[in-house]
Amino acid sequence: MAKGHRSQIKKERNEQNREKRAHAHARYVRVSSSKAKIVLDQIKGKSVGEAMAMLAYSPRYAAGVIEKVLKSAAANAENNMELDVNKLYVEEVRANQGPTLKRIKPRARGRAYRINKQTSHISIYLNER
Repeated sequence: MAKGHRSQIKKERNEQNREKRAHAHARYVRVSSSKAKIVLDQIKGKSVGEAMAMLAYSPRYAAGVIEKVLKSAAANAENNMELDVNKLYVEEVRANQGPTLKRIKPRARGRAYRINKQTSHISIYLNER
């Protein structure tokens, strides 16, 4: 009845559930998810080289962070999955909302205004054409 040692069963289960695409994530990035989505929508569906060129000349702050994530995903594809970097394209992009940093700004008459500093989790998935 025994199916094997627990570590072997876990290893087999993890192999089945492993992501087949090359990907990279950046978590707790200090940019709101809505601002990151504007940049991510521009590079979705583009080849990696074309997306890198677009991000290099984008004036938005989120572009620098997304460029790092894209470079990491391309390196993961090349080194871990032995994929050809020239054939890769940006298949899926995500910017989910992270935890909000809540800060207080003192105001007149003893009042206080709340300042919400948004964070986000950025994910990029690559695939070969």
